[in-house]
Amino acid sequence: MKNIFVGNLPWRTDDQELENLFAQYGDVQSAKVITDRDTGRSRGFGFVEMDDDAADEAISNLNGAEVGDREIRVNEANDRPERGGRGGGGGGGNRGGGGGGYGGGGGGGRNRW
Repeated sequence: MKNIFVGNLPWRTDDQELENLFAQYGDVQSAKVITDRDTGRSRGFGFVEMDDDAADEAISNLNGAEVGDREIRVNEANDRPERGGRGGGGGGGNRGGGGGGYGGGGGGGRNRW
């Protein structure tokens, strides 16, 4: 199973249209257009999951294809890197270093002011 990144999608493309586009190359396990969590509008990219052979064929045939008025980018998706959690005492996300917070904990952080 491969996860495929599809970029530069027309703003009006929805999950069903994305699935239909890829279904001509094989069985689509899932198709999802990514939307902005605040507005619900498309962010212009999505992901499709397909079996390996079908995914390879779809990638080679659809990368650079024109959909609507846009040339889409299609390639195998990279694994999403794990994101560090908030909090914790490590390397100061708020310029504070060591103990966290603004200039706290002797971490050598610069004052914001």
